[in-house]
Amino acid sequence: MIGLTGTSRLLKALADDTRLRILHLLAQEELSGSDLMEVLNMGQSRVSTHLNLLKEVGLVNDRREGRRTLYSIAPGPAAALLQQVLLENSESPEFASDLAGLQVLREARAAQKRAYFDRVAASFGEQLLPGRTWEGLARGLARLCPRGRYADLGIGDGMLTLLLAETAEKVTAVDISPEMLAALRTRAKAQGIANIETVEGELENLPLPDASHDVVVMSQALHHAADPDKALSEAVRVLVPGGSLLVLDLLAHSEDWVREKLEHVHLGFTEADLAARIKAAGFTHVSVSRAARDPQPPHFMTLVASARRGR
Repeated sequence: MIGLTGTSRLLKALADDTRLRILHLLAQEELSGSDLMEVLNMGQSRVSTHLNLLKEVGLVNDRREGRRTLYSIAPGPAAALLQQVLLENSESPEFASDLAGLQVLREARAAQKRAYFDRVAASFGEQLLPGRTWEGLARGLARLCPRGRYADLGIGDGMLTLLLAETAEKVTAVDISPEMLAALRTRAKAQGIANIETVEGELENLPLPDASHDVVVMSQALHHAADPDKALSEAVRVLVPGGSLLVLDLLAHSEDWVREKLEHVHLGFTEADLAARIKAAGFTHVSVSRAARDPQPPHFMTLVASARRGR
């Protein structure tokens, strides 16, 4: 119930052409005071006076967004009466003119946004942009992965394992280092992740049953294998028919220091070499391409390879 006094004030608020035009525009979308000034071709003080009165009678809400105040139609008993009034005047020439002005405003906004991206297009990839992280992108893309049983072979810091666990039915994390596996278990527990099983083992002799996984991932692990071909054969063995393989590794390089400092056995692989090894292991639908170059020297290049176990 609005009450007699409230009803009287409400009817007085609606008994004004300009206020009805403002309400009609706000019924289309949320607008700022400056938006209304532009569409209605009115000064700030006049628009502000009308908006304040409409707020007082409960027809309009406002909210802050940065430096702007945005206005919208308030829900409540008065909204039903307003809807009826606007409907009865929907064919008025004033409303039609205001809608045309609102469309011009929308087009100007779109043009302004296009102009910004056109202006920064050449340097966009070099700018620091809020929220643009590789982890965020990978986490988002992982949600598109099929739910299933994943084997992460050679887990490293475990970041990829934890990411996969958000989508997978189960992740089997295999690594030669019990300390790496223990650290992963600690991080998984802290994040409330319970679908990771850790298994100590070598890439060339996986302690996993045949055809037990839907996807095998080897991220920067193959260059640590004494026998990469045997490691890939083991990946085939533990995959179900039609299962998928994902390999991330380094493009062939000449930085020999990684052998002693980082325990690399191989100095990366060429695209042709990696593709040939994967095919020889029994995979089909093999694809190998360059993915990204490290920004810091010596600018290692990462290869990404995907393949499927035949059915």
